[in-house]
Amino acid sequence: MATVFKKTKMLTDVPFHYCPGCTHGIAHRLVAECLEEIGCEGNVVGIAPVGCAVFAYNYFNVDIQEVAHGRAPAAATGVKRTHPDTIVFAYQGDGDLASIGTAEIVHAAARGENITVIFINNAIYGMTGGQMAPTTLIGQKSTTSQQGRTVPLNGNPIKVCEMLATLDGPAYIARAALCDPANVAKAKKAIKRGFEMQMQKKGFSLIELLSTCPTNWGMTPVQATEYVKENMTKQFPLGVFKDIDKESK
Repeated sequence: MATVFKKTKMLTDVPFHYCPGCTHGIAHRLVAECLEEIGCEGNVVGIAPVGCAVFAYNYFNVDIQEVAHGRAPAAATGVKRTHPDTIVFAYQGDGDLASIGTAEIVHAAARGENITVIFINNAIYGMTGGQMAPTTLIGQKSTTSQQGRTVPLNGNPIKVCEMLATLDGPAYIARAALCDPANVAKAKKAIKRGFEMQMQKKGFSLIELLSTCPTNWGMTPVQATEYVKENMTKQFPLGVFKDIDKESK
C-alpha cells in the first residue's frame, strides 16, 4: 500500500499540550515540514518563546534555545552571526513579539538580520489567562477589556507586518491565516518562502500567522476558526507586504 502522508521527521513523537482547537499545532507542523523540504536537517536552531509555545523544544526535532520573554530576535541574531550557515528561526506569540519584545523585533528587522521569524497572532494573552494583547481586536473582549477593546481607552491593535514592511532591512514580510485548508496551504507557502530567503542570504523575514485561542475566546474550535476568517482578517489583512525579489523586478 502506498504511503500518501506521514508525519515530518522534523517533529518529535511528543504529544502537543495545546488546547483543543488551538492552531499552534498546525503552525508547528508547517514549520517542520518546510524545514524538511528545504533539506536543512541537522543544521537548524530554533528560538522558543515565553507563552503557550514555551515547550516548543519538546516538539521540534531541532536544536532549540529558550530565551527570556521578548528576546528571541536578539538571541537569534547572536546564533546566526556566530553560525551564519545555520538556519535560525524564532517562534513567537503576539505578547512575546508585539509587547515586551517590540524593540527587539523592530531593530532585528531594521538591521536586516538573516533570520526567519514565525509570529503567531491569536489576539490575546493565552498562557497567562486571556488578557488584552497589543493585537486584540477593536471590540474584542478579554479579562482586561471586559467591555471590549476601544480606541480611546486602549488604542489600536498593532499591525506588525505593515509596520515592519516600512523598514529597509526586511527581505520578506507576509501574513497568512490558519483557519481552513486553503489558507493553511498559503501559510505553508509563505513560511517556506521565508526560509528560502534566509538560505539565499537575502535578510530578515517574518511570517505572521493568524491563529485561534478557543479557550480564552470562550468559543468552540469551529467558532474560533470562523472568528479568524470573519473578524481577524478584517483588521489584519492577509497577503505579502514586502518581497525584495518582486520589488527589484
